[in-house]
Amino acid sequence: MPRLEALNPEQTTGKSAELLQAVRDKMGMVPNITRVMANSPAALESYLAQSGALDGSSLSKREKEQIALIVAEENDCDYCRAAHSAVGKMVGLSELEIRDARLGNGTSTRENAILTLSREVLRERGAVSDAALARVRDAGLTDGEIAEVVAAVSVNVYTNYINRLAQTEVDFPAAAPLEARTA
Repeated sequence: MPRLEALNPEQTTGKSAELLQAVRDKMGMVPNITRVMANSPAALESYLAQSGALDGSSLSKREKEQIALIVAEENDCDYCRAAHSAVGKMVGLSELEIRDARLGNGTSTRENAILTLSREVLRERGAVSDAALARVRDAGLTDGEIAEVVAAVSVNVYTNYINRLAQTEVDFPAAAPLEARTA
């Protein structure tokens, strides 16, 4: 049972109503996560600003969804696993690639470096080793792209934490159970 209210967009007023309408205009729906965040216009606006700023990053939509998937898996967030599995499909990830991203595996050296860095940033709370950073650079990531990976991890940690705290009702198809590749 949800622990924070998911506001009804039709009954909100003021800044929350404006922000939820902007979400509806962009996505064609108002996901429960934004309805929960709308309890505080500042919280929702913060999320929308950071995720919106990342729209202009050099990371591809595919890479950003892969980051979201590994972060959701690492943080055991059912809501974000479901949401980013659905969005991952919309940006061209196959079921196998979605599962692999949750496991930390990409389809290229670059994707593997991004996913490894994302996991290490989470597990080491930003204190990534010199050797790990060198491996990411060897894979071709620039300092700007490294900063963008950290920013993408950060915004996804926020969504994971608020959903776990709120026990947000999942309004996307449930993510498939994670099974490691056997072949």
